Amino acid sequence: MCAWITVLMPENSETPPQTTSGIEVAAAYDAGDLDGWDADAQLGEPGSFPFTRGPYPTMYRGRLWTMRQYAGFGSADATNERFRALLDAGQTGLSVAFDLPTQMGIDSDDPRAAGEVGKVGVAVDSVADVERLFGGIPLGEVSTSMTINATAAILLLLYQIVAERQGVDRTNIRGTVQNDILKEYAARGTYIYPPRPSMRLVTDLFGYCAAELPAWNTISISGYHIREAGSTAAEEIGLTISNGLAYVEAAVAAGLDVDEFAPRLSFFWNSHRNLFEEVAKFRAARRMWARLMRDRMGAVHPDSWKLRFHTQTAGSTLTAQQPENNIVRTALQALAAVLGGTQSLHTNAFDEALALPTEHSAMIALRTQQIIGYEAGLADTVDPLAGSYFIESLTDAVEEAANLVIREIDAAGGAVAAVEQGVVQRIIEDSAYREAQRQESGESVVVGVNRFTSAEVHPIPTLVLDTDLESKQAALVAGVRAGRDTPLVEDALAEVGRVAAEGGNLLYPMKAALERNATLGEVSGVLEGVFGRHHPAG
Repeated sequence: MCAWITVLMPENSETPPQTTSGIEVAAAYDAGDLDGWDADAQLGEPGSFPFTRGPYPTMYRGRLWTMRQYAGFGSADATNERFRALLDAGQTGLSVAFDLPTQMGIDSDDPRAAGEVGKVGVAVDSVADVERLFGGIPLGEVSTSMTINATAAILLLLYQIVAERQGVDRTNIRGTVQNDILKEYAARGTYIYPPRPSMRLVTDLFGYCAAELPAWNTISISGYHIREAGSTAAEEIGLTISNGLAYVEAAVAAGLDVDEFAPRLSFFWNSHRNLFEEVAKFRAARRMWARLMRDRMGAVHPDSWKLRFHTQTAGSTLTAQQPENNIVRTALQALAAVLGGTQSLHTNAFDEALALPTEHSAMIALRTQQIIGYEAGLADTVDPLAGSYFIESLTDAVEEAANLVIREIDAAGGAVAAVEQGVVQRIIEDSAYREAQRQESGESVVVGVNRFTSAEVHPIPTLVLDTDLESKQAALVAGVRAGRDTPLVEDALAEVGRVAAEGGNLLYPMKAALERNATLGEVSGVLEGVFGRHHPAG
């Protein structure tokens, strides 16, 4: 018999409900809420400016979103096995999670990596690891997303080297590298160098891909981690679009033509708890980016105005209490992403508040997407909520709130200056604190945590990692160093340092060094020697 302990709280009908962005929600909406509203200006047609209804005319009737389940743990071999299982189950794209040492530019045998090798993602130290990671997977036939920022250029180059060794033409190498360093300083923390040299690496990658990898998406400008750190929906898109504008401005200042690189920019959003606010957020973000790119940045090609995005369901909403409830949360968040017109989607596994997902829980997460895509009828028509009094009013309200955030960042001197001054951090931290207070008081209900709780606990089997992984990975790194031509590697690393100090696109000497079996930590260490390491103020 289940022993249920339920906390009952009175409903307050006098206080209107609000979205996370502080937008009051009326009991009902009618034509008066859209008085003077211009459908042509605010909506347009699907695939046409301002792209509120989606970047493509037929959207999912043409093809479904890419089902790209995020995976990566332990060794390259173990992650390769998970990739193969997901592809066999119908996943249509790969998404790689890297461990913290890889994200921070540290080799697995470095003392600073102790205890973290392979824990939150796959360990990658050299091209040999990437060859094992994608062994037996034809890289000319899949699209791969890599969640990596400070070392994004290194991972992109390692991927390119492995694809070329498979015989893939560089024009057919497809995927996305996150490469969004600004949000790391404010929301996530996996930075290495100070903001301004980090911005150089971002724009060098833009220029390199424009010349060498034309099908590669050069950045996934990420609101996801800003939201996970505690921002509201409007702050998520306002802060993230401000970051996007900073990247565009930096690339133009570096001599790149906006219409040459802008079509390869993409975004990465969080799909959070409030279904309707999330749908409105996605629609508002597309419209805002289109107008800013055309009117503020001077882009003239329609492809430069399109905001294309990947979505992940909200990890911060997953609970260790009653973890099976997370299946329902994830399904609703995935529904919001699809109703909002995402181009690719990752659905979280229900056990991720406890550990890395098992193969069983990852399969449930993938099947959630497939049920939404193939059974629920959501792909039958474009932007099915368009014209709703509520949705259109809410989309306008989210856009207005997000534009206020952009104006605050502009007033601080732009996104880079706002990060350096702590403005972005303050915005996120204030919202996170307010939400924590609301959950503590019970005003913000979290089922199974502060309401509808249960004394009964059902054990959930969790993933167990190889306890010898760290020593095995260290041995692999040592083997790479022992088997290479050391003088050639040293010359190549010296060239990386020279270009870092004197100017030029860094990705070309970095690729030469990595092809000679320089390690990720060695390349990153050379750059740190020139650029320095970032230490946050205060």
